[in-house]
Amino acid sequence: MTDAFAPDATYHPWDTLIDSLVDTGYGVIHNALPPPEIDALLEEFEHLRHHDQLQRAGIGRGKEHQLRDDIRGDSIYWLNHNGPAQARYLERMAAFKDALNYALFLGLFEFEAHFARYPAGSFYKTHVDSLQGRANRMVSTVLYLNQDWPADAGGEMVIYDPNAPERELERVIPTANTLVCFLSETIPHEVRPTTRPRASIAGWYRRNASLNGVVDPAR
Repeated sequence: MTDAFAPDATYHPWDTLIDSLVDTGYGVIHNALPPPEIDALLEEFEHLRHHDQLQRAGIGRGKEHQLRDDIRGDSIYWLNHNGPAQARYLERMAAFKDALNYALFLGLFEFEAHFARYPAGSFYKTHVDSLQGRANRMVSTVLYLNQDWPADAGGEMVIYDPNAPERELERVIPTANTLVCFLSETIPHEVRPTTRPRASIAGWYRRNASLNGVVDPAR
């Protein structure tokens, strides 16, 4: 099995992701990480969940932040270096940042990510991850942690055509070790209602930006 982020590999599946970003604005690869690392991430996620460390996610920032069950229903925990599996994942994604900058000259300087848990019945309506012209989030990633996900359990990520938002480009089943990468400003996507708890890591590569005179606005 190919390790997508091994620094000494002669071939990187991230090359495929980068090519797909250029061609279509998104890419999907399977078997992205060594399976033991997926297991370790899932173990840390379950430990956090068991100890009530996840918090309800909302929409908007600052004073505009609000909880909206009619738009999104997940709970999250921001990754840090306190857990070894999280630290290893952040290290790998930092290497991918360097590859993106080398290939596409994006000026990315930081990767942020959180665990996300969607309980049964929850979803996230169609959206883009960064508003046009206000972007400091440039490239989005989603890594799935769900072992043996049934095809009829829902919870797919649906990726839409930015030029024809009603047209589906792809439905990604949230099976463990599937990695999705897409342009944050331009790719509309949604999480379809799930019939069972669904786990993932959502992440964003950020470019230094300013808004209303504030450098690198709050996340």
